Amino acid sequence: MRHADWVTLNPADAIEIIRLWPEGPPTHIEGVPPEEEFEVPAGIAAGTTFVRNISDATLTVFGPQGAGNGLGIIVVPGGGWTINAWTHEGIDVARWLTTLGYTAFVLKYRLRATDPDLQAFAAEQAAVDAGLAAGLTARMMPRAIGDLVSAIPGLEATYLEARDACADDGRRAIELVREHAERFGINADSVGMIGFSAGAFLIVDVALDPQAAQVAYIAPIYGGETRGAVVPADAPPLFTAAAQDDLLIKIVEGVHADWTAANRSSELHTFARGAHGFGMVKQGLPSDHWTELFIAWLDDLGLKGV
Repeated sequence: MRHADWVTLNPADAIEIIRLWPEGPPTHIEGVPPEEEFEVPAGIAAGTTFVRNISDATLTVFGPQGAGNGLGIIVVPGGGWTINAWTHEGIDVARWLTTLGYTAFVLKYRLRATDPDLQAFAAEQAAVDAGLAAGLTARMMPRAIGDLVSAIPGLEATYLEARDACADDGRRAIELVREHAERFGINADSVGMIGFSAGAFLIVDVALDPQAAQVAYIAPIYGGETRGAVVPADAPPLFTAAAQDDLLIKIVEGVHADWTAANRSSELHTFARGAHGFGMVKQGLPSDHWTELFIAWLDDLGLKGV
């Protein structure tokens, strides 16, 4: 399906789609085929839309429904630097936030290249999943995402390249949202970020090395790590949540511990069940309630709108 025909990536209720790098990005991921969206066949996100082979990063803007609160938030879906969980960790999150008065900016960041043939890609993903499961049977839960990546031959180099490019996209997204804040009726100083899985790693990476003023807060959901980097003295308040039956639970606990050890504000919620990647999917499990806890935390920050 060609880009011009896509409905999911060009939602009718979006105000605008902003290209991050119209003149080309400062870093490149070589050999990325054309973008493709596809329906998820199974798992928590079954029936939702994922996107892969992204080389043109964008921000899709959703305005508040009703009276706005003057606050903007950048939403960063996950997907292991290989796909973008566009629906349930992206536009569904944005649409929920707009009902509460927020202006939401969904970041479609660049990804590592995958086989243009969808069936071959599906087979590759199945092999990755099998490799991860086999690699984890003889050891404890991973303390770093590199423990997972290293279990898959040939994945580490492309993952690192994509992760660095994603951080560039995150910084550029912040810059653009601040640049256009007045036009969208939001306070540039109160912009925050929420990210899921790989998107959570992205926003923590940016907070550790913002290369500009920090955002007002970050909410890395079931992901994020410091990789031993020093948490800066101006690190933003952090909210994180994960389920105990998520392979990344120790990683999530680790970023919370690093933030608190640096005497920076951090709130952690662990749920008995929910697995990895729940996003906005309602499973009838404890993790369904992360949204209520997140909004209570945001309210407590006392952010100022325009």
